[in-house]
Amino acid sequence: MKQITWPGRSDGSRFKSLPIKNQFHQSEFKSTSKFWSAPSASRKTRSSDGDFSKLPFDILTKIAASFTLPNLQAASLACKSWSEGLRPLREAMLFLKWGKRFKHGLGGVRPNLNKALESFLKGAARGSTLAMVDAALLYWEIGSKDKAIALYEKAAKLGDPAGQCNLGLAYLQGSGVNCNLQGAARWYLKAAEGGYVRAMYNVGLCYSVGEGQAVDEEGEKMKAVVYLELATRAGETAAAHVKNVIFTTTISNFT
Repeated sequence: MKQITWPGRSDGSRFKSLPIKNQFHQSEFKSTSKFWSAPSASRKTRSSDGDFSKLPFDILTKIAASFTLPNLQAASLACKSWSEGLRPLREAMLFLKWGKRFKHGLGGVRPNLNKALESFLKGAARGSTLAMVDAALLYWEIGSKDKAIALYEKAAKLGDPAGQCNLGLAYLQGSGVNCNLQGAARWYLKAAEGGYVRAMYNVGLCYSVGEGQAVDEEGEKMKAVVYLELATRAGETAAAHVKNVIFTTTISNFT
């Protein structure tokens, strides 16, 4: 038996009008209504799988560890989940504020370094790298450099530029840790990439004396000039002098 195709080859035209009924039969309406129904609950669930509110709290707090109070407040408004997750860091800002008051005698508070350190440590315990750095500074001033280094390292690994720069300085001076010029340059570079002006100047100095990470002397000098120029534009006046010395020395080597 010959198979029938549509439209048939014997038909005069391949584009015939199809009969359209004025009204759908009830059965036809039911069969097509599924295409117009509201999205199911399962679809809504799938669309929320990428919701940023589901970011684990431990990752969220690491990302926000170096946030200032305005940034924390803004992030807390993103969703209820973030507001709850960032609560410890907002509390840390309160301890940081009181720590600065006790340290500098602000807001009608008498200077008290012990209370200042206690406040900074409470803020650090809640995950704030800003509090970690301030506590480390006090530890450094009273001679507890091992405790200061521990806090600097924690803050540096969480991406705090001030902690990275101060840790680099410790490696450079060999204070509290073994002297390590490459380690100093590495932490200075991380802080400089984070926009810390003092670190830009320091990493420029490291490159200028050949303690950076470039593969040749010319590369070291070029990187030194770049970071010193960045520091100069950011207001570090000493960087301009060092940059000029590098230019003068480089030119004299070719004459």
